[in-house]
Formats: sequence, C-alpha cells, structure tokens
Amino acid sequence: MSDLAPLVDGVAVDPLVGHPADFHVFHKFIQRCKDLPAITTAVVWPLSDVALKGAVEAAAAGLIEPTLIGPEPEMKALAAKIGVDINPFPILQADTEARAAELGVAICRSGGAQAMMKGSLHTDEMMKAAMNRDTGLRTARRISHVFIMDTPAYARTLLITDAAINITPELEDKVHIVQNAIDLAHALGIPEPKVALLSAVETVNPKIKSTLDAAALCKMADRGQITGGVLDGPLAFDTAVSTKAASIKKLVSPVTGQADILVVPDLESGNMLAKQLEYLGGAQLAGIVLGARVPTILTSRADSAETRLTSCAVAVLLHYATHPAVKV
Repeated sequence: MSDLAPLVDGVAVDPLVGHPADFHVFHKFIQRCKDLPAITTAVVWPLSDVALKGAVEAAAAGLIEPTLIGPEPEMKALAAKIGVDINPFPILQADTEARAAELGVAICRSGGAQAMMKGSLHTDEMMKAAMNRDTGLRTARRISHVFIMDTPAYARTLLITDAAINITPELEDKVHIVQNAIDLAHALGIPEPKVALLSAVETVNPKIKSTLDAAALCKMADRGQITGGVLDGPLAFDTAVSTKAASIKKLVSPVTGQADILVVPDLESGNMLAKQLEYLGGAQLAGIVLGARVPTILTSRADSAETRLTSCAVAVLLHYATHPAVKV
C-alpha cells in the first residue's frame, strides 16, 4: 500500500476533469507482463532498504532477473537486516558508486543485461556512465526521461517528459524527447497517443520560446519528421487535460482534454508538475529513461517498492515492444 493512500482518499477531484479518485493504470502494466519472460537487469548499487527490496520483489513478481552490483558484504548484510534472500542472484563486486555504474553499463553493452536499474546512488552518478560517448549506452536518439503517472483525477495513462535528464532542451532535442515518449506510449498499449506541447498560453508568442518550439514540432509532425502520435500546441496544462477548460477557451483540437503525453518546456517545470501531481494530487509515479541501448529504470531514492515494481513492468513492456518474446 502506498504511503500516499490516506492522501488519495481525501483527494478533491477537479470538476473540470470529473473522474473518480481511484488508481486504474499501474496494475494493468504489471498484469500485461505475466505472460512475458523476465528481463535480465543490472541493478546498480542497491544499498538502501527500498532499493534492494524493490529488486527482490520485482524478481519474485517475474519481472526481472537481477544482477546486483555493489559491495557484496554490505549488500548481504542489508539483505539479512531487512529479511530478503539475495543468494539466488549473481553479484558483481564494486567498491564505489562510480565503479558500480560503469559495470552496469558494461554488462548492458555486452548483452549481459536487457535493462539497467538505479539503486540508491545519485542519478547523476549512474547517468554519467550511461551517457559516456565512448563507453556508454548512447544511440542516435537523444536520451530522455518519462514519468508514467497513475492519477486519480484523470482516466488516461499520463506521460510527462522530460523531467529528469534534459535541463533546457533545444528544439532538436525535443524532437527526440517527443518521439521517445510516443514510442513508449505504443509499448504501453496506446496506439496513437495524443501529445500536448505545454506552455503558459495557447497562442504562439515570439517572446515565449516554448510556444515557438510547440508550433515547430506540430509542423514537423505534419511533415512526417515525428511519427506515431497526434501533436498539438502550445497548450496550457488545463486545456491539455480538461475538455471543459478547452471549451471555455474555445479551443477545438483532438488533443485538448485527452492528452496522453505532456511535453514540458524544461526540466524544472516538468519536475515540479510531476511532483505536484504526486504530493498534492495523490498520483503515483513510475520512471524510465529512453533513447539508450536498453531501458533504464530510473526511480527516486524516496520511491516505494510498489512504484519500482511498476517501473520494472514498464521496462519489460518497452523491451518486448522491439524484441520477440518467447515464454519458457
């Protein structure tokens, strides 16, 4: 049970949205993984209670086959302390966070792991190794992050990007950020996601860069430079998620009020939006990094094991969206 459950019980649903206050998204992702093989996963520095327990529980749920990377004596002592058995799992010795991150990236590059999972180290430490141009996990795509939201006041799966990797993305970066999110939406079972390009206003204003980027991205989608989704923007947050707000503002669009993907102007606005939905709106968050050679399960050190399970399920679905699955 999430520690947000008491909060969710008291959530006042915005009348502009008008959906019941319940969770309806995350369990579907985990259920869809029941018929898929677990993916091999490099778990980097699982030296907190929730990080180690989350990896073990994801293995027990049939989502991942973890390789634990870190100081073996400390991991075994922690396992004994919290009452979990890590004896079935391979362990790679690493004395520092930086070395653990390097080893995790190396086994993903070699094909020894199909995904990577952050433990209790800082995000910057792990992503530094993943984004190394010579030895990391880069591809032709820009690496970006997506929050997957289970929001009680919104009946759709809601993806927010990018709120963790790209600080102030330029237009060319946003092309990759949008395409990564669309590809993830396909993997999650959304065949033609509706993409809202967020700003503070719904009209193009040369003084507000995010409105110019939104207009350019929409035209790029019209010309086939971004595929697989329906884009509209600039849109303010209210018109992206509320048909009533869009109607009041006299906006007619296939995206308004039913957005599946929210593309934010920059990391600061995205991170604040996601955390506000979590702590004031009672939403649950899962996190994934896209655009690399393998999915990277990038969760907060404060996340519950429940959220980590869902993040693992998202990584499984993303992996098998491009790789044939054979249940053995």
